Amino acid sequence: MDAPAARIIGVLGAGTMGAGIAQLACRIAERALLYDPLADALERGAARAREGLAREAQRGRISSHDAAAAGDRLEAAGELAALAQCDLVIEAAPERLQLKHELYRQLCEVVGGECVLATNTSSLPVTAVAAGASHPERVVGMHFFNPAPVMRLVEVIAGERSGERALSLATATGEAMGKTVIRASDGPGFLVNRCNRPFGLEALRLLAERIAEVSAIDEICRLEGGFPMGPFELSDLVGVDTGFDVARSFYELSFGEPRWRPSPIQARLVAAGLHGRKAGRGYYDYSGARPHRPADPDAPEPARRPAHGEAVVVIGGRTPLASQLRHTASEAGYEVRSPSDPLEAELPALVLECEEPPHDEPPHAAGAPRVILCQSGSLASLDPGGSAVGFHVLPPLSAARLVELTAADSSSPAAAERAERFFATLGKRVLWVGDAPGLVLGRIVGQLINECAFALGEGVGSARDIDTGMVLGLKHPRGPLAWGDEIGLDNVLALVEALQREYREERYRPAPALRRMVLAGRLGRATDAGFFQYAPGSGAVA
Repeated sequence: MDAPAARIIGVLGAGTMGAGIAQLACRIAERALLYDPLADALERGAARAREGLAREAQRGRISSHDAAAAGDRLEAAGELAALAQCDLVIEAAPERLQLKHELYRQLCEVVGGECVLATNTSSLPVTAVAAGASHPERVVGMHFFNPAPVMRLVEVIAGERSGERALSLATATGEAMGKTVIRASDGPGFLVNRCNRPFGLEALRLLAERIAEVSAIDEICRLEGGFPMGPFELSDLVGVDTGFDVARSFYELSFGEPRWRPSPIQARLVAAGLHGRKAGRGYYDYSGARPHRPADPDAPEPARRPAHGEAVVVIGGRTPLASQLRHTASEAGYEVRSPSDPLEAELPALVLECEEPPHDEPPHAAGAPRVILCQSGSLASLDPGGSAVGFHVLPPLSAARLVELTAADSSSPAAAERAERFFATLGKRVLWVGDAPGLVLGRIVGQLINECAFALGEGVGSARDIDTGMVLGLKHPRGPLAWGDEIGLDNVLALVEALQREYREERYRPAPALRRMVLAGRLGRATDAGFFQYAPGSGAVA
């Protein structure tokens, strides 16, 4: 059922989010009414919305005339009764369920029988909020991302009793505001915040295990993964206390889902008052004049040719990463051989193993330094007591500015030195981290893809909406499901299974949807089908 956008929009709550939503509402509605029970807050919120319109005009997003006209359509409502004629009321009140129930009870006595009530909650179930309304079928979630006027995404969430007309009107209104609207079913974090859980929680687990320090984890996510911020910088920006409250809410609402267990590290920082930027210190120190971290270094310039005597490398594997490594190494001047090539007198400078070789594959050149991709296990499990070093980097290799390396006590210094020089020749920085399947970024992204696959299998949202939400709502460098298709879903599954095998925790169980994809031979771009369908031979989404 399609519905037109709302003509008269009320916004309940004049805080930061409410003012931002009101700024959007008065641009598209015949009337936009902003209500707050606190007169000072109402005055500030209306002024903030009009200032936002003026900034839009200064930046050329709208004309000065349109900004002035929109401001004239914004009305400060001192009484809840002023919302009586609204087609849609968007509630942006504090995240307290009892407060929202009282507001919805009062609203239902004021507004007409066709008015849709939308909650902007990000942490409470829409179904629980709707329980305060006399007609829960008229209540939906309409989750804007902060700052609402800037962020391009809106989630429309269906509670257990939300009607299709209400969902359609909320969707049409969001689209009229210029937003990309995605649909989600009700549940902890809805779609986007739920799918992003591993970005912070897996980083905290890596920190707890001393796989890498705070700054190294963030640097890897930025330089290797292309994320605008690492998980600890993001936590400091949002507020460590806020993140901890959200983590506890997820865990409680899911009745103890192991994937969403909060970290004791969060609890310690909150107890110490280290709440992030707003407190002057969180995972980083913001109290001084110096930046909380140095600027990211540039990647080394690719060498014109390999070092003397190191021109031959063996790269094994049939994964997308192995193929990209062979191509990049050839362009850098290496003579790239396969493990099945006949052994020659000249010993390879380096052997890179990008997947576990079949038992009948010829052995690599004995004595050559080896580097093993830590994907189907940790270095300790893949080369117990051996001389190899481990590495990890995710496709697309061309986008990664950094490669992770790891070593065991028995690793050969020659292998470490050759690995560093090889990746530097390809124009990649290297960073040494502790040992684990996937090292740092592989583990975080593997769990992101796995969580998205859980959400997809549970019907929380479609594959397209999941990826759209993660890119537009959280500025991920690419959609996790499309990223999984590029990595190869068999490789993602191997990584998640390795984590489960080595840690023996339910936290790392593979999503059934991911396992079924692999069993069906839908491995991603390599087979023209994965979470998405691809046009044969082009790699483009069909």
